[in-house]
Amino acid sequence: MAKLNKAAIYQRLNKVEKEKACEAIDNLACKEVPGNFVILLVSQILSKFADALLNPKVTLPWLMQGLGVPSAFIAWLVPIRESGSLLPQLAIASYIKTLGLRKWVWVIGALIQALCIVCMILIALTLMGLQAGWALLAVLSLFSLARGFNSIAGKDVLGKVIPKTQRGNIGGLAASMAGLATLLFALILGFIPKSQQHLAVLITLTLGAAMWLLAAIYYSKIVEYKGAIKKGENGLKLTLSKLKLLYQDKAFAHFVMTRGFLLCSALSAPFYIVLASQNQLNLPLLATFMAVSGAASLLSAPLWGRLSDLSSKYVLILSACLATLNGLVVYLVAQYSQTVLQSIWFLPMMYFLLSVAHQGVRLGRKTYLVNLAQGNQRTDYVSVSNTVIGVLLLLLGSIGFLDNWLSVSALILIYSLLGFVGAISAKFLVKLT
Repeated sequence: MAKLNKAAIYQRLNKVEKEKACEAIDNLACKEVPGNFVILLVSQILSKFADALLNPKVTLPWLMQGLGVPSAFIAWLVPIRESGSLLPQLAIASYIKTLGLRKWVWVIGALIQALCIVCMILIALTLMGLQAGWALLAVLSLFSLARGFNSIAGKDVLGKVIPKTQRGNIGGLAASMAGLATLLFALILGFIPKSQQHLAVLITLTLGAAMWLLAAIYYSKIVEYKGAIKKGENGLKLTLSKLKLLYQDKAFAHFVMTRGFLLCSALSAPFYIVLASQNQLNLPLLATFMAVSGAASLLSAPLWGRLSDLSSKYVLILSACLATLNGLVVYLVAQYSQTVLQSIWFLPMMYFLLSVAHQGVRLGRKTYLVNLAQGNQRTDYVSVSNTVIGVLLLLLGSIGFLDNWLSVSALILIYSLLGFVGAISAKFLVKLT
């Protein structure tokens, strides 16, 4: 009965041409596609919801502020959370390629992330000030490392068990459902008084840990057959040698460069929150911006997912242009109309549009990269790409420390203009059929 239910759900969520029903996967995996599609969808919904709850742009800054952590620590939240999961991926990929079954890497990574969130809750209950700041950054570093394992293993498993024309769809559906869950949870948080915001953050973290635990349990049910392995290739020398892909594979190198410019949507997001805080909007900001982000995922992710299966290249172009235009409007309003800037609707609306653009960037570049590679090549592509992007995140993220000399709106503009360059670069990416 369970298989029949999964098959029915799969058929309802996918309109697949028969000749493309098992494109780019082997015959054994083809038989398991309906069940694996549903399992992957549910586990991705849970993990994406957990990611939204532990948001370094919204949730973690509120937690640190409530614990009296200096603002210098808050400035490092996004770089550590993102680059910490990306920089070690060359070494991680070399290990993962020695495994025939890779779903267990994702499961272990999810369990570690759940444990890290539990540690954050304990820190919030026992420490304050500098001690809390250092402890939270240390736990966040471990959390980010676990995300690195999930990133590589997740794309690898997706490429093994889901046909080529359905990968963007599953990501879009998962992001949309997670967005709905985030939106509903944020609406509930909105009823918690401002005096109890610390309690709201603790509730958010507790739920996040539970979601990662459930995601791990569900992901373990994926039917994965052993794939290609490479024994004894986990040395540092071999790991670093993979960087040669950046000059040997022009299509891949161009993608990495484009992805670097498209960091604009992630790096500019925290400054929308800062701008809202500076203007003292009469809103429960944690709930408001969490709700806005969830609504953006709910409404835009299915569309981006479908479009990514048609042309992930043009999804990157469209989403980059939207992020650029959005940042330009915020800058102009901040410079010339304080009345509009301080209205309760403007910044939440602009953050919504930025979140829509960010969903497009995420789904477009993930789908493009998975489709660009085959087999173990996919693992190399993901690890090299993420390692380079981890370095760029630290470099580009450091621009945020110029806030002593530049206004917040000027920083938003600088990051947004990177998106315009990214859109131009994406126009010349190799077209994938």
